[in-house]
Amino acid sequence: MTGPASAPREGEPRDGAPHEGAPLEGAHCVVAYDCLFPWTIGGAERWYRSLAEQLVSSGARVTYLTRVQWDGDPPAIPGVDVVAVQQRCELYLPDGTRKTGPPLRFGVGVFSWLGRHRGDVDSVHVANFPYFSLLGARLALLGTATPLVADWFEVWPATFWRRYAGTVAGTVGAAVQEVCLAASPHALVFWEHTARRIRAHRLHGELTVLPGLLPSREVNPAAQLGTPARPVALFAGRHVKDKGVRQLAEALRVARCDVPSLEMVIAGEGPETDLIESELTRLGVREAAALTGKVSDDELERLVAHASCVLVASVREGYGLMAVEAAALGTPAVVAAHPENAAVGHVVDGVNGFVVEPTASGLARGIVRCVEGGAALRASTAQWYAAHAPSMSMASSARAVVELYRRLGVAGR
Repeated sequence: MTGPASAPREGEPRDGAPHEGAPLEGAHCVVAYDCLFPWTIGGAERWYRSLAEQLVSSGARVTYLTRVQWDGDPPAIPGVDVVAVQQRCELYLPDGTRKTGPPLRFGVGVFSWLGRHRGDVDSVHVANFPYFSLLGARLALLGTATPLVADWFEVWPATFWRRYAGTVAGTVGAAVQEVCLAASPHALVFWEHTARRIRAHRLHGELTVLPGLLPSREVNPAAQLGTPARPVALFAGRHVKDKGVRQLAEALRVARCDVPSLEMVIAGEGPETDLIESELTRLGVREAAALTGKVSDDELERLVAHASCVLVASVREGYGLMAVEAAALGTPAVVAAHPENAAVGHVVDGVNGFVVEPTASGLARGIVRCVEGGAALRASTAQWYAAHAPSMSMASSARAVVELYRRLGVAGR
């Protein structure tokens, strides 16, 4: 989902003023990611926007290297210089996998900009994926003492790489991942599962597990815990194969055998939208489903609050933010138990949702259990969120990064 957000949240601009005694006073910190919130919306985009703002409030001057996603002049973000090192382009193939060309060009852009400015840079922060920006930054900083910090949202086994990109491209992708792990002097992760995988690769650099990626929000469980007026299962995300969208229609059909009044809301859009609609029609459940297209943040929050559950049917998720954010509104999650779906780490069966067999029938059983759980399940979901959110926040992660920078000696020249 793309487009400017309607209201400030964590990860959106504040006043940009550094706090008194700021630990990074005068430092020039670079953040490099090929997407920028809210022109592109996703968990990683929110994280890098939030991180940039936290660095500014800690006294740093921030340059955000990205690609063009806007019309006209670059966005004006207090304390942040947004620099496009790549022109506007489409990042994905029709089946939802990342194209190879755009990441290569972004990596070249990052390398070129850092090569010209490395004498005026005190730290560089990149995502592990797409990998070429990490490699470009590493090459540009050779011979300098400038810290390079890389967020590792996911580490894929070679078998998954081949399923994702094909035998040849997948083998190359797995090899590039190994090179990037070796090129990461400071690796950050948001899930212990990813940390274990990185340790198995014998990372020679430093590894830090950050608290999480939850945005701050006011939670009023008493206003959210009533059973929805009608049973609704909600899917929100890009309509691509890896999000599990091909199972939605069959899951709805099977679940309606136990809950005849069940409806499904499918938000978002993508290359598989037409396939979803045709499957709903073929299985005779088109009238029980609503495809909303893109929705605003406020509308998505309303949909989540009025749903019996949210569906995270993904083959892969680097964090699974939807499952956790929904819990703030008392809405449980049904999560497919795929090995690369990080959302499974955020759900306790029967407490804030269910981790289910990664099939349409498994999703259907999870939906039915959430409907049957009613207000009691919603109450325990909100309680789970209240207990865990303070230790899983994006703000806490951003502060931890500032502390890491301070320990690494990042400071103004």
